[in-house]
Amino acid sequence: MRKKLALFMVLLFVLGAMLAGCSPSGGTEQPGEEAEEKPAPAQKMQINIITGSTGGTYFALGGAMANTWNEFLDNIQVTSQPGGASVESINRVHAGEVELGMAMNNIADDAWNGRGSFPTEQRNFRAIGVIYPEVYQGVALKSSGIKTIEDLKGKRVAVGPVGSGTVVMTETVFAEAGMTFDDVKAAYDGFGDAASKMKDGHLDAAFNVLAVPAAAIQDIMTAREIEVIEIGDELFQKIKAKSPFFSQYVIPAGTYGNEEDKLTVNCVAALYVAPDMPEDAVYEITKVWFEQTAHTAAAHQAAQWLADEIAAGNKQVMIDGITTPLHKGAYKYFTEIGLDIPDMIKPID
Repeated sequence: MRKKLALFMVLLFVLGAMLAGCSPSGGTEQPGEEAEEKPAPAQKMQINIITGSTGGTYFALGGAMANTWNEFLDNIQVTSQPGGASVESINRVHAGEVELGMAMNNIADDAWNGRGSFPTEQRNFRAIGVIYPEVYQGVALKSSGIKTIEDLKGKRVAVGPVGSGTVVMTETVFAEAGMTFDDVKAAYDGFGDAASKMKDGHLDAAFNVLAVPAAAIQDIMTAREIEVIEIGDELFQKIKAKSPFFSQYVIPAGTYGNEEDKLTVNCVAALYVAPDMPEDAVYEITKVWFEQTAHTAAAHQAAQWLADEIAAGNKQVMIDGITTPLHKGAYKYFTEIGLDIPDMIKPID
């Protein structure tokens, strides 16, 4: 009997211990409570910006712009990628392949109206605003004897990358000078490659749309003497009559070893965006670009012009030269800061 009682007491003790181990204590959940899960960190919106060929201004400046956005925006990550510049940028934004693109204003207008490189209207893009003046620059080896557009006949000339705004501008300039690409030995190099070939003596001249001064042109000067190819008043007036986007630009004496000022033409580089991008995201992208331009200029001098204009209070330059509709996010920012926005570029959606 005593053995049975002892065995019973042992079993009772073991059972009690087991129950105690299963009961709630101060450091565990109370009945009915569930462990609180920490929210997952917010995913950043991933945005791609297509720039231009390596060696060109778009490529380097686009990278600097992406870095600025990534530094000042918490919920957006921008990645820059090389491309064929203006025509390709508009095509790829229109096709929904990238969210942002850098392009010349005249190329965007051609796309909108189905002209030039665009056989049909391409309108699946919206404008954000101006980036910097696009200066059409041509240089030749001094040994080639080239000084004007007409002197290029029969020479080895880089006319710009296929699909770029440079090619379109070169075609326009040649046409008004009574020439075509058949009059030269045309090469479709990006300016980085063209500069290398000029240094090696494999090209006589090259054109591109670059900021002034252009590092790639300065690079040629480390190995060769060059001549700035001038587009004089008479030729400029013909170009202006056909293409009103263009203005006359003076490359100051001494910029590329030139003893005198040299005349050429320019339009503006602008930023374009997919129309289905959220309004708040485009608002933030626009705000950071125009309010942190000086920060970008510290990384690339092409942004310095806009930084100086904004610092001087000339904010209207943010949209001067834009001829296609703004994205509503950009429009919201511009109305907040009091810009005079022409009806033709007000949002359409």
